[in-house]
Amino acid sequence: MAYEIRISVKKLAEFLLQSGSLDNRFGGIDRASEGARIHRRLQKAGGPSYRAEVFLSQQTERHGFLYRVEGRADGVITDAVGVTVDEIKTTGAPLTMITEDFNRAHWGQAMCYAYFYCLQENLERISVQLTYFQVDTEEIRRFQRVYTAEELEAFYLDLLDQYEKWAATQRDWTSVRDQSIRALAFPFATYRAGQRQMAVAVYRTIAAKGRLFCQAPTGIGKTVSTLFPTVKAMGEGKAERIFYLTAKTVTRRAAEDAFAQMRDQGLRLKTITLTAKDKICFLEQRDCNPEACPYANGYYDRANQALYELVHDCEAVTREAVEACAQKHRVCPFELSLDAALWCDAIIGDYNYLFDPVVYLKRFFGESPGEYVFLVDEAHNLVDRSRDMYSAALHKSTVLQARRLVGKEERKLFRALGAVNTEMLTLRKACGESRTLTQEEAPKELLTALNRFISCWEEWAEEHRHSRTDPLLLQLYFDALFFLRIAELYDDHFVTYVTVSGSDVTVKLLCLDPSPLLDKAMQRGRASIFFSATLSPLDYFTSVLGGDDTTKKYVLPSPFDPAHLGLFIDDRVSTKYRDRARSLHPVAELLYAMLQGRQGNYLAYFPSYSYMNEVYRVFRERYPEVQTLLQTAGMDEEARMEFLNRFDVEPEGTLLGFCVLGGIYAEGIDLRGERLIGTAIVGVGLPQVNAEQEILRAYYDRTNGEGFAFAYQYPGMNKVLQAAGRVIRGEQDRGVVLLIDSRFSTASYRNLFPTHWQHFQTVRSAPELEQAVAAFWEH
Repeated sequence: MAYEIRISVKKLAEFLLQSGSLDNRFGGIDRASEGARIHRRLQKAGGPSYRAEVFLSQQTERHGFLYRVEGRADGVITDAVGVTVDEIKTTGAPLTMITEDFNRAHWGQAMCYAYFYCLQENLERISVQLTYFQVDTEEIRRFQRVYTAEELEAFYLDLLDQYEKWAATQRDWTSVRDQSIRALAFPFATYRAGQRQMAVAVYRTIAAKGRLFCQAPTGIGKTVSTLFPTVKAMGEGKAERIFYLTAKTVTRRAAEDAFAQMRDQGLRLKTITLTAKDKICFLEQRDCNPEACPYANGYYDRANQALYELVHDCEAVTREAVEACAQKHRVCPFELSLDAALWCDAIIGDYNYLFDPVVYLKRFFGESPGEYVFLVDEAHNLVDRSRDMYSAALHKSTVLQARRLVGKEERKLFRALGAVNTEMLTLRKACGESRTLTQEEAPKELLTALNRFISCWEEWAEEHRHSRTDPLLLQLYFDALFFLRIAELYDDHFVTYVTVSGSDVTVKLLCLDPSPLLDKAMQRGRASIFFSATLSPLDYFTSVLGGDDTTKKYVLPSPFDPAHLGLFIDDRVSTKYRDRARSLHPVAELLYAMLQGRQGNYLAYFPSYSYMNEVYRVFRERYPEVQTLLQTAGMDEEARMEFLNRFDVEPEGTLLGFCVLGGIYAEGIDLRGERLIGTAIVGVGLPQVNAEQEILRAYYDRTNGEGFAFAYQYPGMNKVLQAAGRVIRGEQDRGVVLLIDSRFSTASYRNLFPTHWQHFQTVRSAPELEQAVAAFWEH
């Protein structure tokens, strides 16, 4: 029985026929919706003889493979002369660059469609047309060739023969992989409490093609509890590919470790961890064009040889393996890793590879949805990240700097930048005395000026393509492209926010509610699993992260004995901003009282650097005998590690670290056992009150009547839960958590406490706390 290969016409042509170099200077950001509109416009202009979006497919059995190749031709023109297949390509490059042989893959794609149409309609001859549309100038250039059906058949069969070694690779590997998955057992002798339930919920969600939001406390083993059932589902044909998405390096390593544990049990699975472009780039300063980078120059001419070697030699494609292969073949390591991902079963990487409107993996998500499973780790982090992904800002000062760099000699570009500056001046006037402006409509005149700037810049870049472009000019070009991309997404979930600071003006397209865009991104796959130790309340996270009424929600209890955690609340101290000055000494006294119960390592978290520094000053004055550490803004990697390394397993005395709530030491660190035995959290973690946060509050007040909760309370409490979760990390861990703030006693906050927090003890003075903590450690 022939092995089936399914592939789109576009992917087949691009994979085998793409040649030349990587070049970020023209249309570096995909303007997908703009391209779709242009396609529809040109198709409509073709008149009654023009059939648009013609679905074509072909099944071909050859050398033991059944190829199912399909796609949509942009147009089929039938007139008195004959039949023509039209392939439309939008481009940001000047049309002076577009020659008949500009891109072999474009001809290949159109020729495949033409061959399929000849077979379907029994034609002996057909015309093939490439239509290039310059998106900024709206110029059109067309090229046409005539082929016989026999010529097209020979061309197509040659493509399949070129692809055969890759098809054989896929067939042989899939057989090995699926056989190993069927034999795979859970990688540990027993399930921890909650692990089996979580694994079952994940598997059922994948089988039902659904979505799951799961709050699974620390200690359950969330990573393996999601990956194991997903791998088993893949072995049953319920998942084509696994995407493990996260925001932090440490959680990516957890996924790598889980795959390694399953490999120790016999699993054969190809995985790749994607590294950000700036981190993996071989150049000191990234510049992705053939004039500046030898690894970009001629990339497509060498990439497939490097790729074949990489995917054959590695099952766990690490950063080191990618870099070694890229150096050997002189190709861009980042692009090579993206190409390699197409041949891997599981991809580990940042959220942006699925959700970001610009850098999402178009190799997978550019066409129809796939049987993909998205595992979104530490999902609470995606709320702020997604708002940032879908927001864009431009600064007038940057535009003026760029204009000065260009100079009056470059008249068209100089004038285009002047028009952008003029529109920003108009918005500054509209701000009035308040120096801010919030409006629900996108700034249309500014968008028009930016489109003109993009057109002039690309024409100018073509004229100066052999000289180095100033980094500020290049960055403004990309910022403008991104601004226009976000403008395409703009709807009633956005506002335009303009601020004036001195002579500068900032215009921001501010995404308030990313849920529709996240939902759309998830539709690219089969199933999505969101999980974290802190997804409370679940209804809030489901709402803001793209869930709906059909989304499954699951809360697992902590696997640890509640008696191992001593939870204390002092609700007599107010840490509200207006009360902070008089809270300094009471907070310092409470911290010292917490330390008296047992010698060891502790952390105290504060809502801001300034408040932390003031308490730290008071504490050091009153209790100089206690060893302390202080987090500072902008700590580099070496300073961070030095800070954490002070938390020894066997401390010689008591150590208290002062940290910022929601910062680098508030989540993602794993100080197990004696490395951390206590945490104090000062305040309820509310985000700082500012104009953007108040805009967010007003939005949710309008849409669901929960503005304060959605903008302040729930995000703040999530920070509290994350910081508290640093204490109990394993079954043998014991420790204390001290919550200091009068609001922790109110019902609105108590209702947000997890189940294993219900045994808290309220204390009303430092001596009472000292006695309570001593009693906890004694028992």
